[in-house]
Amino acid sequence: MQHGKYRFIAGFLALPVILYAVFVISPFVQAIYYSFTDWTGLSSDFKMVGFKNYNWLLHDDLFWKAVGHNIVLLLVVPLVTLGLGLFFAFMLNVGGRGRKNSAISGVRGSGLYKVIYFFPQVLSIAIVALLFQFTYNPRNGAINAFLGGIGLESLQQEWLADPKLALWCLMAVMVWSNVGFYVVLFSAGMSSIPKDFYEAALLDGANRIKTFFKITLPLLWDTVQTGWIYMGIIALDAFAVVQIMTVGPGGPADSTQVMGYYVYTKTFHDGQAGRATTIGVAMLIVTLIFAVVVTRLGRRERLEY
Repeated sequence: MQHGKYRFIAGFLALPVILYAVFVISPFVQAIYYSFTDWTGLSSDFKMVGFKNYNWLLHDDLFWKAVGHNIVLLLVVPLVTLGLGLFFAFMLNVGGRGRKNSAISGVRGSGLYKVIYFFPQVLSIAIVALLFQFTYNPRNGAINAFLGGIGLESLQQEWLADPKLALWCLMAVMVWSNVGFYVVLFSAGMSSIPKDFYEAALLDGANRIKTFFKITLPLLWDTVQTGWIYMGIIALDAFAVVQIMTVGPGGPADSTQVMGYYVYTKTFHDGQAGRATTIGVAMLIVTLIFAVVVTRLGRRERLEY
């Protein structure tokens, strides 16, 4: 049965590997190559400039401001999104009152709640960004209208026009649009955990907080870790919400500038595709470093049941 095994495996994998190399690896290689050129993105004429683009990048203040904003997004958005996703999923699946023949159960109507939480995933990020752009409108937006309606006019703000608030407004939109997916994802994982674990813990006197940290979270850790990497990649991009929602875009006063939008600006506004690909390479490096750090720090013994 070993005869011809490796030839069969090679033949089976040849087409997928070729497609992956052409459509995934090749664009990365081309981007790295163009980052060493002065390519405008509009002309086929360009020349090699060595590390000139990278030297410019290291001394560009706007780039480092964008990196700082991406780091804030990277720290806040995954933490809040996954935290809310775990909380809601736990309440839907384990947080209800015990029912007949079951010491552990979810809240009543949990299936409907999951559909409601998942609803933002049905909408594209462009639609979500437009909806919240109107919501944040300082003159006739829903937030200021609500605050005015309950007599809290002093709390009304120029939400997206305030450099101190704009980035936080974007983060709220990113959390809202993604948390529902993780509620459903974590709910699927929790539903596969045997109820006997929870019942035994309750018999030993553990409350629901302890059962979450001692049973639920350890058994869902692989899913949480994968979700953290995925949300980190979304936070490192953030192009759509910046492009659609912000003043400028990227404003006010570059308070919402991120690396993803800076690539777009350098390519289509400034005609400096060589420098834009340099920023793209920097994004690739930051993303890889983030994925490695999360994987290393989150490594633990695999629990099976």
